[in-house]
Amino acid sequence: MTPDELSAAVVAALREAVDVGDLSVPVPSHVTVERPKNREHGDYATNVALQLAKAAGKPPREVAQVLAGRLAEQTGVKSVEIAGPGFLNITLDAAAQGELARTIVVDGERYGTSDVLRGRNINLEFVSANPTGPIHIGGTRWAAVGDALARILRAQGARVVSEYYINDAGVQIDKFAASLCAVANGRPVPDDGYVGEYIGDIAAQVVALRDGVLGLPEAEQLSVFREEGLRLMIEQIQESTESFGTHFDVWFSEKSLHDSGVVEQAIERLRAQGHVFERDGATWLRTTDFGDDKDRVLVKADGDTTYFASDAAYYLNKRDRGFMPLIYLLGADHHGYVGRLKTIAACAGDDMNKDIEVEIGQFVKMMKDGQEVKLSKRAGNIITLDDVVDWIGVDAARYALTRQSVDSNIMLDVDVLTSKTNDNPVYYVQYAHARISSVLRNAAELGIEKGSAAEFDPGLLVEDRESDLLGVLGEYPRVVATAAELREVHRINRYLEEQLAPAYHKFYDECRILPNERFPLAPELTRARLWLAEAARTVLANGLGLLGVSAPERM
Repeated sequence: MTPDELSAAVVAALREAVDVGDLSVPVPSHVTVERPKNREHGDYATNVALQLAKAAGKPPREVAQVLAGRLAEQTGVKSVEIAGPGFLNITLDAAAQGELARTIVVDGERYGTSDVLRGRNINLEFVSANPTGPIHIGGTRWAAVGDALARILRAQGARVVSEYYINDAGVQIDKFAASLCAVANGRPVPDDGYVGEYIGDIAAQVVALRDGVLGLPEAEQLSVFREEGLRLMIEQIQESTESFGTHFDVWFSEKSLHDSGVVEQAIERLRAQGHVFERDGATWLRTTDFGDDKDRVLVKADGDTTYFASDAAYYLNKRDRGFMPLIYLLGADHHGYVGRLKTIAACAGDDMNKDIEVEIGQFVKMMKDGQEVKLSKRAGNIITLDDVVDWIGVDAARYALTRQSVDSNIMLDVDVLTSKTNDNPVYYVQYAHARISSVLRNAAELGIEKGSAAEFDPGLLVEDRESDLLGVLGEYPRVVATAAELREVHRINRYLEEQLAPAYHKFYDECRILPNERFPLAPELTRARLWLAEAARTVLANGLGLLGVSAPERM
């Protein structure tokens, strides 16, 4: 019996009590059941009687008494006790609880998924670093978190489009082109230009691709270096993200908004909403109507559009493509964007508290040999995504960058994250999966099979550690659902690291799975424990998969 199935059983008991007139309350569609911290309080507990007491016009314990008798008659429920002011402590029979192992193994990759977000068309924009250099360590955090969040939302039934916004219009692209041109011609990079080995590499590639470019007038050289250098830099960024396991469905060009007239069209659409006005020769959006600290300029007095105008056009473009909600994952230096983007939504007639979500990720640092690592030879003054992968690997990077809330700073310790010890969180979780795989291989070598689903006897899983592990496995769908609802990827890591892996290791240490001469086991018990072990392996693999981390068979 899964927690959802038990919840349904409680709802059924409530409905029966209402139907016969024992209670007069609205019957909820779902009742929360939770694992109590103290196993003496049963396998699950619910406070539904306390929640409904006022509506029922009865003391909570009296409501609990009405429910307890009916709930105890439900298939799979061994006993129901009333505790404290009216809690219901529910104990399942071993067969009902053990049945979860069969459900998990049969469901496989589907276990933990749902269709609760079916019909939602979500646009998820993340990283979106300027294409003037490699992705830095802060963007690497979003590459891990954003991709994992997309996987989690899809696991709940949503259609998610992962999008990278290419800032290929504006002054920074001119500075990038000037830096490439200077290096190619043997001149120092301008004071406000870009430095690092990658500048020399890209400049050399442009010279090799465009024969004779250095013989052109400087203005034409700059045009070539802007076009080719931008293309090559974007290709490098795409290669880096794909090798990191992060896939973007859409690479959207800011420049295309201007070239197609979408920016001007967006301004007129906002004007039609009544929020655009003229002042001091400039065109403004009256964002103060929706709580912004000041109104924002769309078109400057000299006729140039602002970045804010591009942001507004991009928002409307996403909405025109049918997305709702729009999720933006931005870096720590973008706090000011939260209010601005939300007011754009409000000015467009959308709900700024519902239709757009803006998350801010905090800083990431790296440490090696007890010292902070600050520089990258390739990129000059930043640590890049490729640096992080070179130092600790894709799995360790993705796991470490997703295991804390995005609003907290992270320090990645290279020495810890490359160690093969339990101090390394990704090693600890992956080892649990590899350990189970080893057990299953050993069983096969001994000629022992778990047998078919019909041969599995869940009633044999009666030991405390077996019950504990089954309880943790039953929580997984709720963990995934909560991670999706709250946009908190780290809940998956914490579940794997603090609940599932420890529960399996304790089960393994105390409940022998395979027989030997010293410890003979009944074949039926061996099969039951193999089913439980495979269920744990399935959930470990599913959870790691949501994070984009591999589940190794051997370590």
